[in-house]
Amino acid sequence: MIKELSQQFQLGPLEVCVYETKDALEMDAARTAGVYIQQAIRKRGRARLLFSAASSQLEMVENLMATAARQTAIKRNKGKESMEQERDSKVQIKVLKDKNSLGRAAAEQAASSLHSAIRELGRARIVVATGASQFEFLDALTGMSDVDWSRVEMFHLDEYVGLPVTHPASFRKYLLERLINKTGIRRYRLLDPGGDPEEVARRVGLELNTEPVDIAFVGIGENGHLAFNDPPADFEAQDPYLVVNLNDACRQQQVNEGWFTTVSEVPRQAISMSVHQILRAKEIIAAVPDERKARAIKACFEGPITPLAPASILRTHPNATIFLDRNSAALLNPEMTRVR
Repeated sequence: MIKELSQQFQLGPLEVCVYETKDALEMDAARTAGVYIQQAIRKRGRARLLFSAASSQLEMVENLMATAARQTAIKRNKGKESMEQERDSKVQIKVLKDKNSLGRAAAEQAASSLHSAIRELGRARIVVATGASQFEFLDALTGMSDVDWSRVEMFHLDEYVGLPVTHPASFRKYLLERLINKTGIRRYRLLDPGGDPEEVARRVGLELNTEPVDIAFVGIGENGHLAFNDPPADFEAQDPYLVVNLNDACRQQQVNEGWFTTVSEVPRQAISMSVHQILRAKEIIAAVPDERKARAIKACFEGPITPLAPASILRTHPNATIFLDRNSAALLNPEMTRVR
């Protein structure tokens, strides 16, 4: 029993606990919920949760999700004593002076990794992110003349459901214009969810899993999302691609970046590569510029590894590099932000 519990009494079969602080109440409620969830899973193989959207419940849910994420991360990284050790020993954070320097540095590492994969395997398989945060990175990467793009196979990270390829916000259009047509890549798999999104996710996922992915180029959203895995993200789903619902913060970001005029225009669903699949890549390179990403970066790299900050899971990957500029790194501990 935690020390902040000030009273405990019975009302018939009901046990009532009174706590001295709100924080103590929420922490113990999360612990108790976790116990019942584990019991349900052991008994029936699953657990069903119902949550209120009331603000009074948010911290309890946050504590519950953080506890579950800690258990997941520990299980995934067998033999590690703590997630803190895992974070310190694996993830690399590089801070550049501005977004152009960031783009060049990330592109140089990406090109080096492509060369290595092609030299060792005769080809390279990549996953590519889109969005405004990837402009400088892709401009620098496609400007490098020594990459043999004929030996590169590209897969799509995510795409809106119901958006035609002609729409300015289409990620297929983005990749065609900013990568495929500029480099002459001949082998690419784009997500076209115009018919049955679930079937598209299944089919492209089967193609993706025929061989390992060498490098995943990703971004991090203003809400901490990884691909379109908005918080709370599913860290356990095994399917390569998922049909996901986009939350309001994610949809507002698309408006703020200029892809849509109003939030009502932004699709409510997308096909997204799953968190599990992203982590299967041999190497992950994340390009994350701009001040608007600073809060998400702090949450993901100084807070707990949690589905509420989806990109925090990158800290469990054995070969992930996060490229930031001064603005996106502005809220991090100064020890982590030496400008290169």
